[in-house]
Amino acid sequence: MLTLKMLRDDPERVIRKLAVKNFEARPIVEKILALDTNRRALQTESDALLSQQKQYAARIGGLMKEGKREEAEAVKKEVAALKARSGELLATADENNKELEAQLVLLPNIPCDLVPEGKGAEDNLVVKMGGEDPKLPENALPHWELAKKYDIIDFDLGVKLTGAGFPVYKGKGARLQRALINFFLDRNTAAGYQEVEPPVMVNAASGFGTGQLPDKEAQMYYVGLDDFYLVPTAEVPVTNIFRDVILENNQFPQKMTAYTPCFRREAGSYGKDVRGLNRLHQFDKVEIVRIEKPEDSYRALDEMIAHVESLVNALGLRYRILRLCGGDMSFTSAITYDFELWSAAQGRWLEISSVSNFETYQANRLHLRYRDENGKTQLCHTLNGSSLALPRVVAALLEDNQTPDGIIIPEVLRPYTGFDRID
Repeated sequence: MLTLKMLRDDPERVIRKLAVKNFEARPIVEKILALDTNRRALQTESDALLSQQKQYAARIGGLMKEGKREEAEAVKKEVAALKARSGELLATADENNKELEAQLVLLPNIPCDLVPEGKGAEDNLVVKMGGEDPKLPENALPHWELAKKYDIIDFDLGVKLTGAGFPVYKGKGARLQRALINFFLDRNTAAGYQEVEPPVMVNAASGFGTGQLPDKEAQMYYVGLDDFYLVPTAEVPVTNIFRDVILENNQFPQKMTAYTPCFRREAGSYGKDVRGLNRLHQFDKVEIVRIEKPEDSYRALDEMIAHVESLVNALGLRYRILRLCGGDMSFTSAITYDFELWSAAQGRWLEISSVSNFETYQANRLHLRYRDENGKTQLCHTLNGSSLALPRVVAALLEDNQTPDGIIIPEVLRPYTGFDRID
């Protein structure tokens, strides 16, 4: 959430920068500033009334000591009128502040200066390419056909048990899933990230803290009886560990990693882009999260990008890294880099990771601060990244490593799978 100070100090900059995200901010910004002006006027009047009440209270005491009971009673009536007015002001201020908060959460995060302008995915900037083109056999199959051929993922059984988008992994397919999760976690912890195992359901306060609520409520699975939400990513519970926390200056960086199943409704998804593992309602993902001081967060972002790239390189897959344009960025992000793998069998790029810096946007919603060297509290910066999301990694591994004799398992995964091919 943007801070009021940011809006007061330079509203035109906020409006101009949010236009990079193709967001028309002026009506909301002007309404927020008007509500803020009203809030401060109400506070000034309330403070004046409180001061008057204190003066009158002291006067009543003096009159009572002097035996001027009737005058004291008259002043008491004036105090009662002041209290009644204070009550009215309090109710008005409460409504004003609720509307102010409701308007603030409608504004997305400001993109940083590195974010290119653009309306959609076609305007994203390719900043790096890596890996070699896979050499596929003739009549190479897409992963959903390979899954059926080797009986490692059963999409029809998932439909029977739950519905479309909930596959069942079997045999070596299940072991490959477990291997990837353990491989990613081991690499993350070796890089200094502390592993945590968070809940896979969160309350509304957690969803609000990281910005999924109210922006992406329609995309989340809701457990109405208990007022919980199934996590769309481990980012939500892990970042919320720091909600309402004040870190000391010497407690940085905070680096955490977690594996969770993830749940997304993906309303409106259809067509060839959702075949097989391309888009699921439930999938496995390993996440990395960092909490940093503002002056260190972009160095941390570079480290996270390099770390995710090392994972992709270790798997021997062809990839590219994109810097997302304003029109393709999330509501909460200040800058995002996407990693995509090349699926030669499908002839398309598959997104497998997003690495983002949210600057102070999430921290303001989370009330996540740190105490600087002068003892003053400041907002932290939050960052996270997929390291990695499994479905499309598995899709690329199956498709790019297929041979007439089976699917070759990358060497780094063999200690985890216990086998070197799927046949």
